[in-house]
Amino acid sequence: MAATTTRKTTIGTIVDLALPVLLLLVLIALCAQLLLPFVGLLMWTIILAICFQPLHARLMNRRGMSSRNAAIVIGTLLVVIILVPTVIAAISAASSIPDLVAGLRSGQQHIPPPPDRLQDVPVIGPKAFAAWTQASNDMSAFAKQFGPQVASFSKWLLGAAGGMFITVLALILAVIFAAITLAYAQSARAFVRSILSRVTGSIERGEHYMSVIGATVRSVANGVIGVAFVQALLCGLGFFVVGIPGAGILSLLAMMLGVVQVPVIIVTLPAIIYAFAVKSTTMAILFTVWFIIAGLSDAVLKPLMIGHGLEVPMPIILLGVIGGVMAYGLVGLFIGAVLLAVGYVLFREWLDQPADRGNPKLKVASTAAE
Repeated sequence: MAATTTRKTTIGTIVDLALPVLLLLVLIALCAQLLLPFVGLLMWTIILAICFQPLHARLMNRRGMSSRNAAIVIGTLLVVIILVPTVIAAISAASSIPDLVAGLRSGQQHIPPPPDRLQDVPVIGPKAFAAWTQASNDMSAFAKQFGPQVASFSKWLLGAAGGMFITVLALILAVIFAAITLAYAQSARAFVRSILSRVTGSIERGEHYMSVIGATVRSVANGVIGVAFVQALLCGLGFFVVGIPGAGILSLLAMMLGVVQVPVIIVTLPAIIYAFAVKSTTMAILFTVWFIIAGLSDAVLKPLMIGHGLEVPMPIILLGVIGGVMAYGLVGLFIGAVLLAVGYVLFREWLDQPADRGNPKLKVASTAAE
Protein backbone atom coordinates (compact mmCIF):
# COMPACT_ATOMS: atom_id res chain seq x y z
CA MET A 1 0.00 0.00 0.00
CA ALA A 2 2.80 2.38 0.91
CA ALA A 3 4.65 1.47 -2.31
CA THR A 4 1.54 2.25 -4.37
CA THR A 5 1.13 5.62 -2.65
CA THR A 6 4.78 6.43 -3.21
CA ARG A 7 4.47 5.48 -6.89
CA LYS A 8 1.42 7.72 -7.33
CA THR A 9 3.22 10.56 -5.58
CA THR A 10 6.24 10.11 -7.88
CA ILE A 11 4.08 10.08 -11.03
CA GLY A 12 2.20 13.14 -9.81
CA THR A 13 5.44 14.97 -9.14
CA ILE A 14 6.74 14.11 -12.62
CA VAL A 15 3.49 15.35 -14.19
CA ASP A 16 3.61 18.55 -12.14
CA LEU A 17 7.16 19.18 -13.35
CA ALA A 18 6.74 18.08 -16.97
CA LEU A 19 3.41 19.74 -17.76
CA PRO A 20 4.57 23.36 -17.29
CA VAL A 21 7.72 22.62 -19.28
CA LEU A 22 5.66 21.06 -22.07
CA LEU A 23 3.27 24.02 -22.15
CA LEU A 24 6.22 26.41 -22.20
CA LEU A 25 7.77 24.55 -25.16
CA VAL A 26 4.46 24.64 -27.02
CA LEU A 27 4.16 28.38 -26.37
CA ILE A 28 7.72 28.98 -27.62
CA ALA A 29 7.07 26.87 -30.73
CA LEU A 30 3.85 28.75 -31.55
CA CYS A 31 5.51 32.14 -31.03
CA ALA A 32 8.43 31.07 -33.24
CA GLN A 33 5.99 29.91 -35.93
CA LEU A 34 4.23 33.27 -35.88
CA LEU A 35 7.48 35.26 -36.05
CA LEU A 36 9.24 33.03 -38.60
CA PRO A 37 7.95 34.90 -41.70
CA PHE A 38 9.26 38.17 -40.24
CA VAL A 39 12.71 36.96 -39.17
CA GLY A 40 14.49 38.54 -42.13
CA LEU A 41 12.67 41.84 -41.68
CA LEU A 42 13.39 41.87 -37.94
CA MET A 43 17.05 41.09 -38.55
CA TRP A 44 17.45 43.99 -41.00
CA THR A 45 15.57 46.28 -38.61
CA ILE A 46 17.96 45.40 -35.79
CA ILE A 47 20.99 45.76 -38.07
CA LEU A 48 19.96 49.22 -39.29
CA ALA A 49 19.13 50.35 -35.76
CA ILE A 50 22.55 49.19 -34.49
CA CYS A 51 24.40 50.82 -37.39
CA PHE A 52 22.77 54.22 -36.90
CA GLN A 53 22.61 54.20 -33.09
CA PRO A 54 25.86 56.24 -32.74
CA LEU A 55 24.46 58.90 -35.09
CA HIS A 56 21.21 58.90 -33.10
CA ALA A 57 23.11 59.43 -29.85
CA ARG A 58 25.24 62.17 -31.43
CA LEU A 59 22.15 64.06 -32.60
CA MET A 60 20.66 63.84 -29.12
CA ASN A 61 23.83 64.93 -27.30
CA ARG A 62 25.19 67.62 -29.62
CA ARG A 63 22.01 68.97 -31.20
CA GLY A 64 19.79 68.64 -28.18
CA MET A 65 17.15 66.67 -30.10
CA SER A 66 14.67 64.37 -28.50
CA SER A 67 14.94 60.66 -29.23
CA ARG A 68 11.90 60.78 -31.49
CA ASN A 69 13.10 63.79 -33.51
CA ALA A 70 16.57 62.29 -33.95
CA ALA A 71 14.97 59.06 -35.21
CA ILE A 72 12.84 61.04 -37.68
CA VAL A 73 15.94 62.82 -39.00
CA ILE A 74 17.80 59.52 -39.47
CA GLY A 75 14.80 57.89 -41.12
CA THR A 76 14.49 60.83 -43.52
CA LEU A 77 18.20 60.68 -44.37
CA LEU A 78 17.95 56.95 -45.02
CA VAL A 79 14.99 57.49 -47.32
CA VAL A 80 16.62 60.34 -49.28
CA ILE A 81 20.18 59.02 -49.51
CA ILE A 82 19.68 55.25 -49.73
CA LEU A 83 16.09 54.25 -50.18
CA VAL A 84 14.95 56.57 -53.00
CA PRO A 85 17.90 55.88 -55.39
CA THR A 86 17.74 52.16 -54.66
CA VAL A 87 13.99 52.00 -55.25
CA ILE A 88 14.23 54.00 -58.50
CA ALA A 89 17.07 51.85 -59.85
CA ALA A 90 15.42 48.58 -58.80
CA ILE A 91 11.99 49.47 -60.18
CA SER A 92 13.53 50.75 -63.43
CA ALA A 93 15.53 47.56 -63.87
CA ALA A 94 12.71 45.23 -62.83
CA SER A 95 10.01 46.91 -64.93
CA SER A 96 12.06 46.54 -68.11
CA ILE A 97 12.64 42.81 -67.58
CA PRO A 98 9.13 41.54 -68.60
CA ASP A 99 9.32 43.37 -71.96
CA LEU A 100 12.81 41.99 -72.53
CA VAL A 101 11.68 38.45 -71.70
CA ALA A 102 8.64 38.77 -73.99
CA GLY A 103 10.84 39.99 -76.82
CA LEU A 104 13.32 37.15 -76.34
CA ARG A 105 10.62 34.47 -76.28
CA SER A 106 8.76 35.84 -79.31
CA GLY A 107 11.92 36.49 -81.30
CA GLN A 108 10.97 40.14 -81.81
CA GLN A 109 13.60 41.66 -79.53
CA HIS A 110 15.80 44.02 -81.56
CA ILE A 111 19.52 43.66 -80.92
CA PRO A 112 22.02 46.04 -82.55
CA PRO A 113 24.76 44.46 -84.71
CA PRO A 114 28.10 43.67 -83.04
CA PRO A 115 31.18 45.85 -83.58
CA ASP A 116 33.71 44.51 -86.08
CA ARG A 117 36.55 44.68 -83.54
CA LEU A 118 34.84 41.97 -81.49
CA GLN A 119 36.25 39.39 -83.94
CA ASP A 120 39.80 40.40 -82.95
CA VAL A 121 39.28 39.44 -79.29
CA PRO A 122 41.29 36.25 -78.60
CA VAL A 123 39.57 32.89 -78.01
CA ILE A 124 35.96 34.01 -77.57
CA GLY A 125 35.85 36.82 -80.13
CA PRO A 126 34.87 34.92 -83.33
CA LYS A 127 32.22 32.76 -81.61
CA ALA A 128 30.72 35.72 -79.77
CA PHE A 129 30.67 37.74 -83.02
CA ALA A 130 28.90 34.94 -84.91
CA ALA A 131 26.26 34.43 -82.21
CA TRP A 132 25.70 38.16 -81.82
CA THR A 133 25.37 38.60 -85.60
CA GLN A 134 22.80 35.81 -85.82
CA ALA A 135 20.77 37.32 -82.96
CA SER A 136 20.91 40.72 -84.65
CA ASN A 137 19.90 39.49 -88.12
CA ASP A 138 17.32 36.84 -87.23
CA MET A 139 16.28 36.82 -83.58
CA SER A 140 13.56 34.21 -84.11
CA ALA A 141 16.04 31.70 -85.58
CA PHE A 142 18.46 32.49 -82.77
CA ALA A 143 15.72 31.88 -80.19
CA LYS A 144 14.88 28.52 -81.80
CA GLN A 145 18.52 27.42 -81.97
CA PHE A 146 19.24 28.38 -78.38
CA GLY A 147 15.74 27.70 -77.04
CA PRO A 148 16.68 26.00 -73.73
CA GLN A 149 19.27 28.66 -72.94
CA VAL A 150 16.86 31.51 -73.76
CA ALA A 151 14.09 29.88 -71.69
CA SER A 152 16.41 29.37 -68.73
CA PHE A 153 17.70 32.91 -68.97
CA SER A 154 14.16 34.31 -69.24
CA LYS A 155 13.02 32.34 -66.19
CA TRP A 156 15.99 33.64 -64.22
CA LEU A 157 15.25 37.22 -65.28
CA LEU A 158 11.59 36.97 -64.19
CA GLY A 159 12.62 35.50 -60.84
CA ALA A 160 15.16 38.27 -60.38
CA ALA A 161 12.49 40.90 -61.13
CA GLY A 162 10.07 39.42 -58.57
CA GLY A 163 12.82 39.10 -55.99
CA MET A 164 13.83 42.71 -56.60
CA PHE A 165 10.34 44.00 -55.82
CA ILE A 166 10.16 41.92 -52.63
CA THR A 167 13.59 43.14 -51.56
CA VAL A 168 12.61 46.78 -52.11
CA LEU A 169 9.43 46.32 -50.06
CA ALA A 170 11.38 44.65 -47.26
CA LEU A 171 13.94 47.48 -47.33
CA ILE A 172 11.20 50.10 -47.01
CA LEU A 173 9.66 48.33 -44.02
CA ALA A 174 13.09 47.78 -42.43
CA VAL A 175 13.89 51.51 -42.66
CA ILE A 176 10.52 52.41 -41.08
CA PHE A 177 10.89 49.88 -38.26
CA ALA A 178 14.52 50.89 -37.67
CA ALA A 179 13.48 54.52 -37.22
CA ILE A 180 10.77 53.43 -34.75
CA THR A 181 13.32 51.31 -32.87
CA LEU A 182 15.71 54.25 -32.64
CA ALA A 183 12.91 56.42 -31.26
CA TYR A 184 12.75 54.00 -28.32
CA ALA A 185 16.50 53.31 -28.28
CA GLN A 186 16.91 53.50 -24.50
CA SER A 187 14.10 51.04 -23.82
CA ALA A 188 15.35 48.69 -26.53
CA ARG A 189 18.90 48.86 -25.20
CA ALA A 190 17.74 48.14 -21.64
CA PHE A 191 15.70 45.18 -22.89
CA VAL A 192 18.65 43.65 -24.76
CA ARG A 193 20.97 44.32 -21.82
CA SER A 194 18.61 42.53 -19.44
CA ILE A 195 18.47 39.49 -21.75
CA LEU A 196 22.25 39.28 -22.15
CA SER A 197 22.79 39.88 -18.44
CA ARG A 198 20.39 37.05 -17.63
CA VAL A 199 22.14 34.71 -20.07
CA THR A 200 25.71 35.58 -19.04
CA GLY A 201 24.99 35.86 -15.32
CA SER A 202 26.21 39.42 -14.74
CA ILE A 203 25.43 42.94 -15.89
CA GLU A 204 29.08 43.63 -16.75
CA ARG A 205 29.34 40.62 -19.07
CA GLY A 206 26.00 41.49 -20.63
CA GLU A 207 27.24 45.00 -21.39
CA HIS A 208 30.47 43.58 -22.75
CA TYR A 209 28.80 41.21 -25.19
CA MET A 210 26.30 43.85 -26.22
CA SER A 211 29.18 46.17 -27.13
CA VAL A 212 30.91 43.32 -29.03
CA ILE A 213 27.75 42.62 -31.04
CA GLY A 214 27.15 46.30 -31.81
CA ALA A 215 30.76 46.95 -32.81
CA THR A 216 30.81 43.83 -35.02
CA VAL A 217 27.62 44.80 -36.86
CA ARG A 218 28.90 48.33 -37.48
CA SER A 219 32.29 47.01 -38.56
CA VAL A 220 30.68 44.68 -41.11
CA ALA A 221 28.36 47.45 -42.33
CA ASN A 222 31.30 49.82 -42.87
CA GLY A 223 33.93 47.34 -43.95
CA VAL A 224 31.84 45.06 -46.18
CA ILE A 225 28.79 46.93 -47.42
CA GLY A 226 30.49 50.33 -47.35
CA VAL A 227 33.58 49.10 -49.20
CA ALA A 228 31.39 47.22 -51.70
CA PHE A 229 29.42 50.43 -52.31
CA VAL A 230 32.62 52.42 -52.96
CA GLN A 231 33.93 49.69 -55.26
CA ALA A 232 30.63 49.53 -57.17
CA LEU A 233 30.62 53.34 -57.45
CA LEU A 234 34.10 53.31 -59.00
CA CYS A 235 33.13 50.52 -61.38
CA GLY A 236 29.88 52.27 -62.25
CA LEU A 237 31.70 55.48 -63.17
CA GLY A 238 33.86 53.48 -65.56
CA PHE A 239 30.85 51.70 -67.06
CA PHE A 240 28.96 54.95 -67.70
CA VAL A 241 31.97 56.90 -69.01
CA VAL A 242 32.91 54.21 -71.53
CA GLY A 243 29.26 53.56 -72.44
CA ILE A 244 29.01 49.89 -71.50
CA PRO A 245 25.49 48.55 -72.24
CA GLY A 246 23.54 47.87 -69.04
CA ALA A 247 25.91 49.99 -66.93
CA GLY A 248 23.37 50.33 -64.10
CA ILE A 249 22.74 46.60 -63.82
CA LEU A 250 26.47 45.88 -63.99
CA SER A 251 27.05 48.37 -61.17
CA LEU A 252 24.43 46.65 -58.99
CA LEU A 253 26.02 43.30 -59.81
CA ALA A 254 29.44 44.65 -58.80
CA MET A 255 27.90 45.81 -55.52
CA MET A 256 26.43 42.34 -54.88
CA LEU A 257 29.72 40.61 -55.69
CA GLY A 258 31.59 42.93 -53.36
CA VAL A 259 29.13 42.24 -50.55
CA VAL A 260 29.51 38.45 -50.84
CA GLN A 261 33.31 38.83 -51.11
CA VAL A 262 33.58 37.69 -54.74
CA PRO A 263 36.15 39.52 -56.93
CA VAL A 264 34.52 42.08 -59.21
CA ILE A 265 36.74 40.91 -62.06
CA ILE A 266 33.80 38.66 -62.99
CA VAL A 267 32.00 41.85 -64.07
CA THR A 268 34.92 44.02 -65.12
CA LEU A 269 36.71 41.48 -67.36
CA PRO A 270 33.86 41.24 -69.92
CA ALA A 271 33.60 45.04 -69.81
CA ILE A 272 37.33 45.36 -70.52
CA ILE A 273 37.02 42.94 -73.44
CA TYR A 274 34.08 44.98 -74.75
CA ALA A 275 36.11 48.18 -74.42
CA PHE A 276 39.00 46.73 -76.45
CA ALA A 277 36.48 45.56 -79.05
CA VAL A 278 34.55 48.80 -79.62
CA LYS A 279 36.72 51.64 -78.26
CA SER A 280 40.11 53.00 -79.17
CA THR A 281 43.19 51.35 -77.72
CA THR A 282 44.00 54.38 -75.57
CA MET A 283 40.49 54.48 -74.11
CA ALA A 284 40.53 50.75 -73.48
CA ILE A 285 43.91 50.93 -71.69
CA LEU A 286 42.71 53.80 -69.50
CA PHE A 287 39.55 51.86 -68.81
CA THR A 288 41.60 48.81 -67.80
CA VAL A 289 43.81 50.83 -65.44
CA TRP A 290 40.73 52.38 -63.83
CA PHE A 291 39.20 48.96 -63.21
CA ILE A 292 42.43 47.63 -61.74
CA ILE A 293 42.31 50.54 -59.26
CA ALA A 294 38.63 49.87 -58.54
CA GLY A 295 39.24 46.15 -58.10
CA LEU A 296 42.13 46.68 -55.69
CA SER A 297 40.40 49.39 -53.66
CA ASP A 298 38.89 46.84 -51.29
CA ALA A 299 42.35 45.54 -50.40
CA VAL A 300 43.19 49.01 -49.08
CA LEU A 301 39.84 49.93 -47.50
CA LYS A 302 38.95 46.65 -45.76
CA PRO A 303 41.87 46.64 -43.29
CA LEU A 304 40.96 50.21 -42.36
CA MET A 305 37.25 49.53 -41.87
CA ILE A 306 36.89 45.91 -40.69
CA GLY A 307 37.94 45.10 -37.18
CA HIS A 308 38.99 48.67 -36.43
CA GLY A 309 38.58 49.19 -32.69
CA LEU A 310 37.43 45.60 -32.13
CA GLU A 311 38.96 42.92 -29.97
CA VAL A 312 38.26 40.46 -32.78
CA PRO A 313 40.84 40.14 -35.59
CA MET A 314 39.84 40.99 -39.15
CA PRO A 315 40.27 37.40 -40.49
CA ILE A 316 37.69 36.18 -37.96
CA ILE A 317 35.19 38.80 -39.15
CA LEU A 318 35.82 37.95 -42.82
CA LEU A 319 35.40 34.23 -42.17
CA GLY A 320 32.13 34.96 -40.42
CA VAL A 321 30.98 37.15 -43.32
CA ILE A 322 31.77 34.56 -46.00
CA GLY A 323 30.44 31.61 -44.00
CA GLY A 324 27.34 33.54 -42.99
CA VAL A 325 26.50 34.41 -46.60
CA MET A 326 26.90 30.76 -47.61
CA ALA A 327 24.72 29.55 -44.75
CA TYR A 328 22.05 32.25 -44.33
CA GLY A 329 22.11 34.44 -47.44
CA LEU A 330 22.63 38.19 -47.42
CA VAL A 331 21.62 38.69 -43.79
CA GLY A 332 24.28 36.09 -42.94
CA LEU A 333 26.85 38.85 -43.46
CA PHE A 334 26.02 40.03 -39.97
CA ILE A 335 24.82 36.78 -38.38
CA GLY A 336 28.01 34.91 -39.25
CA ALA A 337 30.29 37.76 -38.19
CA VAL A 338 28.45 38.22 -34.86
CA LEU A 339 28.46 34.49 -34.07
CA LEU A 340 32.18 34.11 -34.77
CA ALA A 341 33.00 37.33 -32.91
CA VAL A 342 31.10 36.25 -29.77
CA GLY A 343 32.56 32.75 -30.05
CA TYR A 344 36.07 34.19 -30.35
CA VAL A 345 35.56 36.42 -27.30
CA LEU A 346 34.24 33.47 -25.27
CA PHE A 347 37.19 31.35 -26.36
CA ARG A 348 39.67 34.08 -25.42
CA GLU A 349 38.05 34.51 -22.01
CA TRP A 350 38.23 30.78 -21.38
CA LEU A 351 41.83 30.67 -22.61
CA ASP A 352 42.87 33.56 -20.33
CA GLN A 353 41.54 31.85 -17.22
CA PRO A 354 44.10 30.17 -14.89
CA ALA A 355 44.72 26.57 -15.88
CA ASP A 356 43.99 25.23 -12.38
CA ARG A 357 40.61 26.97 -11.99
CA GLY A 358 37.83 24.52 -11.29
CA ASN A 359 40.18 21.54 -10.77
CA PRO A 360 40.33 20.60 -7.03
CA LYS A 361 43.18 18.14 -7.50
CA LEU A 362 45.41 20.75 -9.08
CA LYS A 363 44.49 23.21 -6.33
CA VAL A 364 45.37 20.67 -3.60
CA ALA A 365 48.64 19.83 -5.30
CA SER A 366 49.47 23.50 -5.66
CA THR A 367 48.68 24.13 -1.97
CA ALA A 368 50.79 21.15 -0.87
CA ALA A 369 53.71 22.35 -2.96
CA GLU A 370 53.54 25.74 -1.29
